[in-house]
Amino acid sequence: MTALPEPLDFIGIGLGPFNLGLACLTEPLDELNGLFLESKPDFEWHSGMFLEGAHLQTPFMSDLVTLADPTSPYSFLNYLKESGRLYSFYIRENFYPLRTEYNDYCRWAAAKLSSIRFGTTVAEVSYEDENEVYVVRTTAGEFLRARRLVLGTGTPPHLPETCEGLGGDAIHNSRYLQSKQELQKKESITLVGSGQSAAEIYYDLLAEIDVHGYRLNWVTRSPRFFPLEYTKLTLEMTSPDYIDYFHALPEPTRYRLETQQKGLFKGIDGALIDSIFDLLYQKNLTGPVQTRLLTNTALSDASYDSETRTYTLGLRQEEQEKDFRLDTQGLILATGYRYRVPDFLAPVHDRIRWDGQGRFDVARNYSIDTTGNGIFLQNASVHTHSITSPDLGMGAYRNAYIVGELLGREAYPVEKSIAFQEFAAPEGTLA
Repeated sequence: MTALPEPLDFIGIGLGPFNLGLACLTEPLDELNGLFLESKPDFEWHSGMFLEGAHLQTPFMSDLVTLADPTSPYSFLNYLKESGRLYSFYIRENFYPLRTEYNDYCRWAAAKLSSIRFGTTVAEVSYEDENEVYVVRTTAGEFLRARRLVLGTGTPPHLPETCEGLGGDAIHNSRYLQSKQELQKKESITLVGSGQSAAEIYYDLLAEIDVHGYRLNWVTRSPRFFPLEYTKLTLEMTSPDYIDYFHALPEPTRYRLETQQKGLFKGIDGALIDSIFDLLYQKNLTGPVQTRLLTNTALSDASYDSETRTYTLGLRQEEQEKDFRLDTQGLILATGYRYRVPDFLAPVHDRIRWDGQGRFDVARNYSIDTTGNGIFLQNASVHTHSITSPDLGMGAYRNAYIVGELLGREAYPVEKSIAFQEFAAPEGTLA
């Protein structure tokens, strides 16, 4: 091996909104020498779901930096100012940026940073005990060294086991827009899923159902179409107070709550639910619309007939415990995203802490390594840090925390307590 370069202070692997936010916050800090590696040729965030009018479920202040540093030049408001749209956004009187707008904002911020390298794929991470540094090998054969790592590889699309290797042209919702025209040529389309993405796609296809003449089915395991709970006292659960409380709970309790709390960050925007009903009502004025909404219905098996180009779905109405089948030509799986431990971590497996379920044992400071200060994790920690893990509004807070760990001091003051409510039982007797 040729002589290796001097180690960087840290390397960020993957560049979604969270590591991009970290890049923005570390850019002005001369004490930190970091580099961010991303395999894609440019920044891209869920481009397959850029439906017209689709917006974030968090306000513009949940941008890359504002909640850590409101004076940062990488804020969403500064992006609007430089884009000449600040007054238009103000007059719009809507705090929620459009999804395409947010992606463009992230691309704008990335273009301003010197620490990002696109088109760079990590093949392997190893550790030099003698020098106490991580060695990152890229697929191009380059070796980079760093004292610490920040993992931001994101959560790839998840397909149910019953649909793996199914054949045909079934898609995950992440590829919806690229596949929409072909889908609309089919006689029938079935959508499986229960969250915001499923609702956006259903509304989009329902709007054009009479133009193309397909039958449209929406199958969800949920007992109803749950709205995202967005009341203010519930929002206090996206706080450092709740992270402290949740992280200190026993592991089995945290896993139980992880399942119970999915509706707090995977629900559907309430206004969209109402819009779907209104559209159904409108279209039914001239006669029944060829659509079905099937709740309490789980996908138990699936098959594909290549001759008829038809999927047959085995479904089960769970409350009635009744099985039935559904034939469909088009199949969209809005089945979410699930974290996978990157293969490149295999050489440092023994340096990582694992919990009883075989997942990262993420410390309160977001580290996952045995030293508690060497490898930090973005997202992928709902089981340890609750619903704050995927929340865009908590990204800047987490990054401020990680920056403090990297520096050994607070560069961006981290809030310790913001909630009015108390999550843990008080000590002693209350007066």
